[in-house]
Amino acid sequence: MIVRSKAPLRISFCGGGTDVPPYVEERGGVVLSATIDKYAYSSLRLRDDKSITVRSLDYDIVAKYNVEDELEYDGELDLVKAVLKNMCNGNEQGLDFFIHSDAPPGSGLGSSSTVVVALIGLLKHWQRLPLTNYEMAELAYHIERIDLAIEGGMQDQYAAVFGGFNFIEFGPAAVIVNPLRIDTEIINELQYNLLLCYTGRTRLSANIITTQVDNYVRKEAEVLSAMDEMKRITVEMKNALLQGRLNDFGCLLHEAWNNKKKMAKQITTSNIDLLYEAARENGALGGKILGAGGGGYLMLYCQFDKKHLIAEALEKLGGQVVEFTFDYHGLQTWEVK
Repeated sequence: MIVRSKAPLRISFCGGGTDVPPYVEERGGVVLSATIDKYAYSSLRLRDDKSITVRSLDYDIVAKYNVEDELEYDGELDLVKAVLKNMCNGNEQGLDFFIHSDAPPGSGLGSSSTVVVALIGLLKHWQRLPLTNYEMAELAYHIERIDLAIEGGMQDQYAAVFGGFNFIEFGPAAVIVNPLRIDTEIINELQYNLLLCYTGRTRLSANIITTQVDNYVRKEAEVLSAMDEMKRITVEMKNALLQGRLNDFGCLLHEAWNNKKKMAKQITTSNIDLLYEAARENGALGGKILGAGGGGYLMLYCQFDKKHLIAEALEKLGGQVVEFTFDYHGLQTWEVK
């Protein structure tokens, strides 16, 4: 028997950074995001012995363990090891794993968290575990942020599990995922006007987030003001989206990007600034770098008659325009007999 899973990557429209402790515990955070048709995949095949083999296409690694091994975190496939420690403790069944993602690590689409979600879904399906969506997202967060102490927020895990358009509220006691019921015409128009551009460079998000957290802990006035403003803008963007005021949505993206850049100096680079200014000069109403910043994917809201001009300008500067559609299903698992 083979079990497979896929979990969607996400684009975060606004609020990223307010989901990172200690801000989220002291002031509460909100994020507006949607999942897209780029995925993290995992497969599991049962073996006749007690070996565990993990093949990672993204890192070009094949690792072999034994079910009785004490898995050590040493920088090689630690995310996989942490999932196995949490979900296969005491397991004596040999297993083959195969994992890969449609986007490289450090792309800003939440790929690392989405891989963890895909693996949790895979093992939940195989072991018939009665885990809810909230429990799977919380487990994914715990594995990354607590067990492995990787700096980051909470939004990626919930987006990958639930899928679709969500307004997510983060508080000290609970996370609440509010699925948004948006008219199909609005979603079609939003997708028609959005442009996704790969900057050609990835980054290590944890370093940027560490700087952001340090700035917040020091209570730097500009950072506090920017993060509080991001929350306000996130609510306004959610309302604009639900009401179909997409030009307002695009302009709010620009306002949010100007605030996000104040949270840590590494969020933008000269290359990102060059691409963003070229997009604005050619008619983009707004946009932002996805994820923590520093590289990865640039998302832009364009008026329909300017989108082709913006794409052309970005590609002249080395950007790579990527086609996408929205995903509404979230984490999915299935069996191959």
